[in-house]
Amino acid sequence: MSHPFDREREVASRAVREAARICRAVRGKHGPDPVAKGDKSPVTVADFGSQALICATLAAAFPGDPIMAEEDAAELRKPEHAGVRDRVAAEVAAIRAGTDAETALGWIDLGDLDRFEPRFWTLDPIDGTKGFLRGEQYAIALALIVEGRVEVAALACPNLEVSRLASGPVGAVFLAVRGRGATVCPLDGDDVERPITVSDRDDPTRARLCESVESGHSAHNESAAVAARLGVTEPPVRLDSQAKYATVASGLADVYLRLPTRADYRERIWDHAAGALIVAEAGGTVTDVDGKPLDFTLGSTLASNRGVVATNGRLHPRVIEALRG
Repeated sequence: MSHPFDREREVASRAVREAARICRAVRGKHGPDPVAKGDKSPVTVADFGSQALICATLAAAFPGDPIMAEEDAAELRKPEHAGVRDRVAAEVAAIRAGTDAETALGWIDLGDLDRFEPRFWTLDPIDGTKGFLRGEQYAIALALIVEGRVEVAALACPNLEVSRLASGPVGAVFLAVRGRGATVCPLDGDDVERPITVSDRDDPTRARLCESVESGHSAHNESAAVAARLGVTEPPVRLDSQAKYATVASGLADVYLRLPTRADYRERIWDHAAGALIVAEAGGTVTDVDGKPLDFTLGSTLASNRGVVATNGRLHPRVIEALRG
């Protein structure tokens, strides 16, 4: 029996799996060699290659759908980055035979949507680039937003240990469609999907918290204060990327805090759309630090929200209360 968004779910799953292949290939062959973007954040051959492949897959399957993605090909077109450009083209061609540099750059630039549309995809080709550079956690995050609601999510976490959730080696793909629950399956090996659910923990003193590795991404001092108000004694687990959402959705953690580091900062939607739906469909709750739902109708940022809080649901009111001091 078919359901709404079945095809979108299948295409999204296939797209993030293929992107994970290029990420692993780049990491395994010759190191990531990051390029500094205008904001000084790093972007790698793998970021560009992942975005090229996913945008190409989406354009072929849903040619009318715009894509809002984190990267663009502007840096690659500069003469000083010709070597990186050639490597991106070579890595993409290793998976899509016959791809030349101009085709790869064109695929990357399919992700150029910069405003809200009634239906669009949002993509972070490598969420947690610094984790990728360290050989730690990162994710390929893809979500479909329709009329402002995240309807489909696919999250590939190539380095996440999920042996408690699914058989097979390290690496997993998390999938969700609104109203139909969330699942996990190995990135490699069997593709049998298993339902996931958040924990049933309701004692805040025993809560397992996770947060960003980078203090520039989330206010660690404020997180520690919140944990103290809740009576949490265990130190937080720090990991990069939307793998944090995956750990909450699968019951390996109970609370994820992404607390603003400055008053004017607003989160990018591609950093949260996929993970937020996966947690919600696993039975959890995701809001901003004020308890407001995340608003995906305002372009590339969560402009009406401050920070993000994801929990198993049972603990959410207590966490929001603790955030209010």
